[in-house]
Amino acid sequence: MEDLKRSLKMPLFGNTFSPKKTPPRKSASLSSLHTLDRSTREIELGLEFGPPAMNIGGQSWKFEDGQWITESGGNISTRETQRLRKRNAQLEEENNLLKLKIEVLMDMLTETTVEFHMMEKEVEDIKAQHRRKK
Repeated sequence: MEDLKRSLKMPLFGNTFSPKKTPPRKSASLSSLHTLDRSTREIELGLEFGPPAMNIGGQSWKFEDGQWITESGGNISTRETQRLRKRNAQLEEENNLLKLKIEVLMDMLTETTVEFHMMEKEVEDIKAQHRRKK
């Protein structure tokens, strides 16, 4: 029995399990910027940068103060933008007024309906009293 215990404690293939360490991998750059010449790389990665900009449908946009704004020379002028903002504000005011009017009309309808039901009940009560008298 002692021999069996000793054989179970002994490792079958050596004292310890220690696999060989794999060598570190060489990282391959996925960027194509290393293929560019120096001047192009300076333009792409240089220290002189401005706000993010993009061109969509022939119109240039720039991100400033948390908003995308159109740069001059685009299809929409500043005057047109101001006109649209003013019209939008007018429509919002009109919409709020119409919502208020609907709310007032609903209140009036509710009040009239309650009054009608109360009058209907009074008429039924009067009819019931008149029948008892007969």
